[in-house]
Amino acid sequence: MGSDPVRTIAIAAAFVLGLTPALAQQPSETAKPQDSAALINGALAVPGAATDTDTIPAKFSEKNAADDRLIIVAYTFKLLNPEQRSAIYQALKGQPGGTAFKADIGTELPLAIELRAVPDEMIVRVPQTKGYQYTVAGNQVLLVSPPTRIVVGVFSDTN
Repeated sequence: MGSDPVRTIAIAAAFVLGLTPALAQQPSETAKPQDSAALINGALAVPGAATDTDTIPAKFSEKNAADDRLIIVAYTFKLLNPEQRSAIYQALKGQPGGTAFKADIGTELPLAIELRAVPDEMIVRVPQTKGYQYTVAGNQVLLVSPPTRIVVGVFSDTN
């Protein structure tokens, strides 16, 4: 095999041209490091940015850590505003319902606890309640997912 000068020149040119972009990317001696980062602890660090959004890692946000512990099916009711929460409590607290023990979100209610369908008037006011059932437990109204009997919302006069 002989040496092909055209091939040798082409390889050398490709090598030199391939190094040129790499050399251009080297920081110059006059380049300054950035004074501020765009994100600090997962939060956008620019003036006017929201300080506690869902994008911040749970280790930096108590709100997001609590959201991470919340069962997914209950997240719908977490997002209700105070007026909607109060409307649910006020509308259902006096309705006939089974007497349940005190339960938290995520508790599976026994079959002995009687559940009732959320009234249509309530569904009109708070559409997120459609398809759920409820029971009254002391001074709390518990919204329950019918297929699983798991409490997905707890409403009282204090929330």
